[in-house]
Amino acid sequence: METQKLTVALLSGGKSAERDISLSSGEQVFAALDKSRYNILRYDPATDLPLLAKDAGRIDVALIILHGRMGEDGTIQGFLDSLGIPYQGSGVLGSAIAMNKILSKQLYVAAGLPTAPYIVADRSKPPRTAEILDKLGLPVVMKPEHEGSSIGLTIVKEEADLERALNKAWGFDRRCLIEKYAKGIEITAGVLGNDDLLALPLIEICPHQRYEFFDYEAKYTPGATKEICPARISPELAQIARDYARQAHKALHCRGYSRTDMIISGSDFYILETNTIPGMTATSLFPQAAAKAGIGFSQLLDRLIELGRQK
Repeated sequence: METQKLTVALLSGGKSAERDISLSSGEQVFAALDKSRYNILRYDPATDLPLLAKDAGRIDVALIILHGRMGEDGTIQGFLDSLGIPYQGSGVLGSAIAMNKILSKQLYVAAGLPTAPYIVADRSKPPRTAEILDKLGLPVVMKPEHEGSSIGLTIVKEEADLERALNKAWGFDRRCLIEKYAKGIEITAGVLGNDDLLALPLIEICPHQRYEFFDYEAKYTPGATKEICPARISPELAQIARDYARQAHKALHCRGYSRTDMIISGSDFYILETNTIPGMTATSLFPQAAAKAGIGFSQLLDRLIELGRQK
């Protein structure tokens, strides 16, 4: 007896600063989905939300391949909840928390996870330069409260550059995060699952020397960054990193999957952020780690759909 196909709503595009990346990911996800198992309906939330609502009754599950605001922040998740459409990944709460760098930082600290010292800078009450220097020194990292893919991020090495970096971050959000700069090995740790969490092999991120850090260009320019899986660290450090990734996933109320970035400096760890919708091209970091664990790209999508329907 032939198994009935699931109808999958594939959402990509949207209105965020990461729209182009989302569209590229959506194309690759569409190509990788098993057409013998799924009927695929495609929607761009920038224009197609009324159509999605109209079609809701015949959709079994949604794949959200969106990044940034109105995609990764709980907005589209709440819309799908209101339509009764299950979806992969975190719900409204986990999505909104992980998108907010300041709240994420506070929850990491509450969970006992190691993070770099920080200050929250509100545009309505700017911090004094002396306060930043006394608490954090230099260099520091400025991050808008909500953006992804290093958008709006600046590494500040000179006191004279603090105001410019603050204004850049405040161009995206009323508040920004100022962190003490942590130098070391950058790794990312993927987690797959709802309740039973599988920590995937770690990936070491090595941007080309022309990049000061893993910025937007280094992330998305082919050949700009060397990604090494498994990361070249000791088994003991690798186990700690995987444990931290699982703890971060739980602390932020994530579901389905997540990818947590961190810095290792000697034997010290600094949790940077957790992504609830990691990049989903076949060569993106999360699929690379899954492949190293023996889970191919199409299989990974099957697993995410399955986890989404378990909610």
